[in-house]
Amino acid sequence: MNPIPPSTEERLGATALFRSWADRFIGYLEDVRGLSPHTVRAYAGDLASFISWAEREGVDPASISHRELRSYLADLSRARYSETTINRHLSAIRSLYRWLVHEDIVKQDSAAAIASPKLPKTLPKTMSDADVSAILSSIDASDRVGLRDRAFLELLYASGARIAEMARLTVDDVDFAEAQVKLFGKGGKERIVPLYAHALGAVRAYLQQGRPQLASATKPTRAFFLSTRSNPMSTDALRTVFERRIRAAGKDAALTPHAMRHTFATELLGGGADLRTVQELLGHESLSTTQIYTHVSIDRLKDATRQAHPRSE
Repeated sequence: MNPIPPSTEERLGATALFRSWADRFIGYLEDVRGLSPHTVRAYAGDLASFISWAEREGVDPASISHRELRSYLADLSRARYSETTINRHLSAIRSLYRWLVHEDIVKQDSAAAIASPKLPKTLPKTMSDADVSAILSSIDASDRVGLRDRAFLELLYASGARIAEMARLTVDDVDFAEAQVKLFGKGGKERIVPLYAHALGAVRAYLQQGRPQLASATKPTRAFFLSTRSNPMSTDALRTVFERRIRAAGKDAALTPHAMRHTFATELLGGGADLRTVQELLGHESLSTTQIYTHVSIDRLKDATRQAHPRSE
């Protein structure tokens, strides 16, 4: 005897329940793992797309099969999503199902066996030290906003921090006596990064001259970077500052704050720092994540050799 298929109402009820589980998972990413607002929004958007697809196709996501999951990925491919985007969707789905199993909400991790699309190997986009110097030099640090933006970019380059780590920075996190900054990375993990004198000078000028003009007695806060309305600056607000300063300096508009982090790592390796040290300074959990910068450094050495060696063609 064939089982009776679930009714439309039952399917919709199952989807609504799964959506509530996904909402709890998003809360976990935000409150427990401490992921940045940008990353949390990406997870939420990707999972919402998956659940909407399941609802349209009449699939119960709580008991989805491998074949049905592959069908979802195939639909993304037919919609001309890039392999990088498809991988991101799959990563979000995998994370959700792992959490559901861990929380004993579902018994089977349906996404564990799904293979990721193979991506072409791409090297991180970096700048030269001359590019960074040109961007910093283009900032007029004679007013409160210029002082703030100069300190922001100097800190990005000096510490290799993520943009979200800059948004979380407080005035207590910079230690002038020890010439270092305390950063809180993914999952709230703390690390200490030394700062050179030039960066400390820009930070000191901002804290002594710029920030007091941006602060408001009615909005007391220890946040390091403040807007012209005296509010702590979010990741998006700092990203906007970066993009505006890049354009003003006449540099590639496609550059992102993460390019400054890539440049920091590449310059350190090119200057002789060992891979483990760079891993610690960047806050990478895995050494393999840091190793990509060795390829960037090798490519730069090859370029320099081709340009400088007398027998190079």
